[in-house]
Amino acid sequence: MRLLAIETSCDETAAAVVEDGRRVLSDVVSTQIEIHRRWGGVVPELASRNHVVQIMPVVDEAVTAAGGPGAIDALAVTSGPGLVGALLVGVQVAKGLAAAWEKPLVGVNHLEGHLLAAFLGDEPPTFPFLGLVVSGGHTSLYEARGFGQYRLLGQTRDDAAGEAFDKGAKLLGLPYPGGVAIDRLARTGDPAAIRFPKAIVKGADLDFSFSGLKTALLHHVRKHGVPEGQGLADLCASYQEAIVQALVQKAVRAARRFQLPTLVLAGGVAANSRLRAAAAQRAADYEDLRLVVPAVRLCTDNAAMIAVAGTQAHLRGALDARRLDADPAWRLQ
Repeated sequence: MRLLAIETSCDETAAAVVEDGRRVLSDVVSTQIEIHRRWGGVVPELASRNHVVQIMPVVDEAVTAAGGPGAIDALAVTSGPGLVGALLVGVQVAKGLAAAWEKPLVGVNHLEGHLLAAFLGDEPPTFPFLGLVVSGGHTSLYEARGFGQYRLLGQTRDDAAGEAFDKGAKLLGLPYPGGVAIDRLARTGDPAAIRFPKAIVKGADLDFSFSGLKTALLHHVRKHGVPEGQGLADLCASYQEAIVQALVQKAVRAARRFQLPTLVLAGGVAANSRLRAAAAQRAADYEDLRLVVPAVRLCTDNAAMIAVAGTQAHLRGALDARRLDADPAWRLQ
């Protein structure tokens, strides 16, 4: 089955054609980084308007590369969670194409797409596994028992990890996207130079909280100012390490507690070089814990991952083309 997937949940306009949920025939992404950079973050209205401009050229490029509309057997689209205006662009285009081509259509949860991105790699995970989904809007731990079978084990109580990176970078005067800037500077910094608080949540040891860490960075900058050169690199490395260690420690803790043999990293923050390295180091401490990390391109928002989830939804018969609508608060569990 060749499935066309469309992704417009935030600020990336993406379309991909994937065969049988495993073989990527085309994967097109139009980014909006330059549009939002001057504002220091995503502006929902601008994101929606740019999706309207880019969606059809992106879809046309993906479909043409895969053999044209006649090669498409079904469609899938991200219908939540995300920015409602951005989601609506993708959903309405997908519904229009499905009607015009007389093809089945299914809505996909964006977080499930991230969890299943690893299935596009050469060594995909096997069920059951522990999925750590980390992005600008989400930081969650999921027990995955099968396609469509997920249980939420822990989540952030306030800021997501990606938000902590971006807002921290803004405090330091670094360019958007902040997480990328911090990651780059931190590679030459000392992660032990400054001691930041750990993200501990009383009474819920698998939940996360990054608001206190962000406040600690604010107080540090107010007291000492924003350093330059090596001092800035050390500050970035220390701040990043506090975020990364909270993510890795709780993910491994959940995997061990629920006897899940595989840990899967997912989401845009999974592209962070320190998180990938720290997860690999920690997983190596346990002979019975396997780590699976998608390629960096598959960690950030893309439509190929939506195609994997969409293919499985089609196999389960979850078709909802006529009543499909955007659901910005769609919870995965």
